Amino acid sequence: MTMMKKIFEVQKPIIGMIHLKPLPGSPNYDKNKFDMNAIVKYAVEEAKILEQAGVNGLQIENYWDIPFVKGEEIGYETCAAMTAAACAVKNSVNIPIGINVHMNGGKAAMAIACASGAKWIRVFEFVSAYVSYTGLTEGIGGEVARYRKMLDAKDIQLLCDVNVKHGSHFIVHDRTVNELAIDAQEQGADGIIITGFSTGIAPTKEKVIEAKNGIHLPIILGSGINKSNAAELLQASDGAIVGSSFKAEGKIDNIVDFQRTRDFMKEVEKIRQEG
Repeated sequence: MTMMKKIFEVQKPIIGMIHLKPLPGSPNYDKNKFDMNAIVKYAVEEAKILEQAGVNGLQIENYWDIPFVKGEEIGYETCAAMTAAACAVKNSVNIPIGINVHMNGGKAAMAIACASGAKWIRVFEFVSAYVSYTGLTEGIGGEVARYRKMLDAKDIQLLCDVNVKHGSHFIVHDRTVNELAIDAQEQGADGIIITGFSTGIAPTKEKVIEAKNGIHLPIILGSGINKSNAAELLQASDGAIVGSSFKAEGKIDNIVDFQRTRDFMKEVEKIRQEG
């Protein structure tokens, strides 16, 4: 059984993003404007909107904790804050949640997921390496898999990016996207995420199709999907993670917009019916 069938009840599930406001310990945290109570309240409000609009899951991440630090430098305060937010979100909705911790904080995400009841984590670099915002970012698959085993959390699925956005992949330019996807599959990924070059930019259909060759894992779109390209891209994939497109005016720093999300989900429902 694939991870999609373990977690979701529909074909081609859509995962809506919860971008947490700056958390304690990050440079832009301001307890006078958004303390933890306000951060949690805002996250729960967005979660409810997304669920009401029809999305099938939620992914919670510390998107505004910029500038990011490497996974091994993520502090206890970030894990604690994200756990508090994730628990509140999970208790407010009836759809599954997942966790992503920037930058490539797979072990932190696994701990949060284990404590909050999340069903998956996202790992930007599971195998190989690339240059991200935080410099050289190396694969952490071995560490994360062993940590999951130690926590007895085999039910928490590993959604792993290949040729992920916001970085340079020149150091592996002699490997194709498909070869990197096969590497992730062989090393224990439960799903493969394919993105464009940055947040809000979609991968091409050709890139998605290339990645699928020889892959038996679900292929999930990780950026840039919207109402206008959903039919083309979902035809070639098994689901999508959606952030910017669900926000008011399509701007990532705005709150989630019910009508934009509902219109998108109506398009997805039509795609599912058409097979």
